[in-house]
Amino acid sequence: MPKLKTNSGAKKRFRITKNGKVMCANGYKSHLLESKSSKRKRGLRGTGAVDDTEAAKVRRLLPYA
Repeated sequence: MPKLKTNSGAKKRFRITKNGKVMCANGYKSHLLESKSSKRKRGLRGTGAVDDTEAAKVRRLLPYA
């Protein structure tokens, strides 16, 4: 069977942890930041876990991750 291709867009946006959780950056952090509180913007830093309903789709795009 041939090797599977990794989806280029997915490999830039997601990573899979050692325990198999799919992580991605938080949204709502690119513009219109003046109206958002400092606490809210701080909370959007770093990464968040992808919901289990979507994680299966992401794993299919990253076959060797």
